[in-house]
Amino acid sequence: MNAGIIVAVGSGGTMGGNVDRGFLHLGSAPVLAYSLQAFERCPEIDTTIVIVKRDRIEAAQAVARMFGCAKVTTVIAGTSNRLLSIENAMAELDDDYKMAVIQDAYCPCVTTESISKTIKTAKRYGSGVAARRVEDSVKIVEKGQVIKKSLDPKTIWIAQSPQAFKLDLLKKGIAAANKAKVTPGDESSAVELVTKDVRLVPVDGPNIRINNADDLTLAAAILKL
Repeated sequence: MNAGIIVAVGSGGTMGGNVDRGFLHLGSAPVLAYSLQAFERCPEIDTTIVIVKRDRIEAAQAVARMFGCAKVTTVIAGTSNRLLSIENAMAELDDDYKMAVIQDAYCPCVTTESISKTIKTAKRYGSGVAARRVEDSVKIVEKGQVIKKSLDPKTIWIAQSPQAFKLDLLKKGIAAANKAKVTPGDESSAVELVTKDVRLVPVDGPNIRINNADDLTLAAAILKL
């Protein structure tokens, strides 16, 4: 069985730390609702766990009810440590669950198709990370505006959400990150610590992350709201 874990405990991005981006309105629904609905519609997802700030648990439960997301079985309080929050979510799963799909709640353009693709790849290889190839030239700058090195865009991908992993592999990756006392940028970076075979899954369409008011406008246009 496969579990979705939707994470909504980040800071307010460029909007400030007091802004909870998961509950900002995007069209007629809060940002969080779009991820909940995508996971609800995905036939491969059996249950969904939502991680929010402690004072938002009841609000998240209300959003799930309001938008008919019956697969949301658990809402837990997250911590400032993203990996610890995900560990706590995995602890809610019984032994029937073998796969977890991690979704950033601030990426409302996620599709059911992308969730299914990552699960399919993870079943075969242990991991499936939604990603898009970079089309522009990438420059490395250590300080100022002086280019130190140019990278070939043909070899550069942007990792996104969702990210699917077999549970035992994800647990090993998080344990390795904790042991090394590192803070990975995403779950795939933690899993990279224990395997050289982390698989990307090419996905279509933009999947922007809500960090500011302009992102809300762009997301609304993408979703045709």
